[in-house]
Amino acid sequence: MMSIGGTIGTGLFVASGLTIATAGPVGALLAYAVVGTMVFFVIASLGEMSALIPVSGSFHEFAGRFVDPALAWCLGWQYWLQWAISLPSELAAAGIITSFWLPTVPPMLTSLLLLVALLAVNTRDVRQFGETEFWIALVKVLAVVLFILAGAAIDLVGFPGEQPLLFKNWSVPGAPFKNGLLDGFVPVFAIAFFGFGGTEMVGVSAGEVSDPRTNVPKAINQTFWRILVFYFGSIGVIGLLIPNDDPNLALAAETNDVTIAPFTLILLRAGLGPATHLMNLVILSAVVSAANSALYAASRTLVALADRGHAHRVFAANVDAAGVPWAALAATTAVACLAFLGIAWGEGVVFSWLLTLMGTSGLLTWMSISITHLRFRRAYLAQGRRLEDLPYLAPFYPFGDYLALAIGVLIIAGQTAMAVSADPFVFRNLLSVLLGLPLFASLYLGYKFRNQTKIVPLEKCDFSI
Repeated sequence: MMSIGGTIGTGLFVASGLTIATAGPVGALLAYAVVGTMVFFVIASLGEMSALIPVSGSFHEFAGRFVDPALAWCLGWQYWLQWAISLPSELAAAGIITSFWLPTVPPMLTSLLLLVALLAVNTRDVRQFGETEFWIALVKVLAVVLFILAGAAIDLVGFPGEQPLLFKNWSVPGAPFKNGLLDGFVPVFAIAFFGFGGTEMVGVSAGEVSDPRTNVPKAINQTFWRILVFYFGSIGVIGLLIPNDDPNLALAAETNDVTIAPFTLILLRAGLGPATHLMNLVILSAVVSAANSALYAASRTLVALADRGHAHRVFAANVDAAGVPWAALAATTAVACLAFLGIAWGEGVVFSWLLTLMGTSGLLTWMSISITHLRFRRAYLAQGRRLEDLPYLAPFYPFGDYLALAIGVLIIAGQTAMAVSADPFVFRNLLSVLLGLPLFASLYLGYKFRNQTKIVPLEKCDFSI
């Protein structure tokens, strides 16, 4: 549930309308299908490794064992940065959402109060934290399910005083596909990555799961399919009920304005005005849950880095008996204070930049997981081990890993081509697409040259728990 909680946030409730406005109703669904295919093979690979070796830190720990210690350093710090950046993004969104009820209260104050509350939750023991996150995540999961069912019913009977819509909005101008390949289909990938980001979080907590050989692969697969249903169902319903040329679809994402978010608009047009307060409360709970998961993932990643010697030992030493990583929480919280800078500089611009950066970072992380799994399986067989002894086998090996890598390369190439061919050309857009690449390269090569690391020989790969 924590992984679902960390994934269903502003990407679904606010940014989903932008995908339809950009690529059309069917174009948006196809873009999510492409990204979903990549994510399926990536988390299946992660499930195979985590079920056999349920260690804290998961995929960046595996990278050090089966590929190169420099890759473990790179992935660990990049993943921490990814979640540390996600946290202020969600805090800034929460500040705007609460303005719906408290227009005179500065969003900065709301973000600060929420950060304090999240710190209070994360300083409790893991069991209590898990229970809190479960109930918060359950609220938005139920809300999404009810929205999908209600939306399907509205499509069949029509809005009050109107005829049934069925697939009428798939035949208006700009539907079912819009703006072509570079201007329509490719831009949606960044939003899709932002939406699917967090599915790998089950692997991060593999070391704290009971009976990991059974529960880790089960949790990863269930999380993927549930998130896929939530996103496909929600975007499908929005595409059926709101035409792609509705200006509110793009405006809601650009300004992060929940009062015109797709979910809220549909309830208003259905004559359920009071329900908009409930929906905005659900959106707020989604943002709080995503921020809570971000703080958890970032702090635990920092502890795992310290355990491996890739971060200062203070982060591993300052973990109390309840499992609370005090130093790691403090460091992550310091980065979270960027939320206040985001509010001061303008929520819409900062939200768009952070969304793109996190999409690129997540893409490189997922591609690295596929590379690590290829080495994992080769090392496993090279050491004379039997596939029958693996608790879980990733399907379609090695085709799934190669397909995931190919999709990742094509997406990076497509987004780069889109930024370069834009008229007028805006260097900032190109920078936002490519910014994650030099960050990844500098972390990997910097550590590699400084410590003279080498690719781990297959015969020496470590399969111990």
